[in-house]
Amino acid sequence: MLGRLNHIAIAVRDVAVEAARYRDILGATVTAPQALPAHGVTVVFVELPNSKIELLEPLGEHSPIAAFLARNGEGMHHVCYEIADIFAARDQLIARGTRVLGDGTPKIGAHGKLVLFLHPKDFAGTLIELEQV
Repeated sequence: MLGRLNHIAIAVRDVAVEAARYRDILGATVTAPQALPAHGVTVVFVELPNSKIELLEPLGEHSPIAAFLARNGEGMHHVCYEIADIFAARDQLIARGTRVLGDGTPKIGAHGKLVLFLHPKDFAGTLIELEQV
């Protein structure tokens, strides 16, 4: 079911500051900030040879990332895996007792592809994003 690791997401208070650290200190290539109002975040991707790091900044005080930062501070937010058929995967996961967040309908993510999130309590406290490729 799972494909390759797509990215690891890190919740931050300021994507510009953190993107500059990755670019200026670690020599990484970073994308321009992208606001995603439907998800309540601004994202920057740090490009790696085999994957990406996604930096997430809250877009407004009602963002789920704002709540995450208030509860946990900055740090890892989720892990994203690629999947071939998000609808078949969703149905198999639900049949196996996995909780899909929201109403189970995939949404368009930062890469313009369908995504779903799986409840962290079903995966050792790790929020999992599935992205159809």
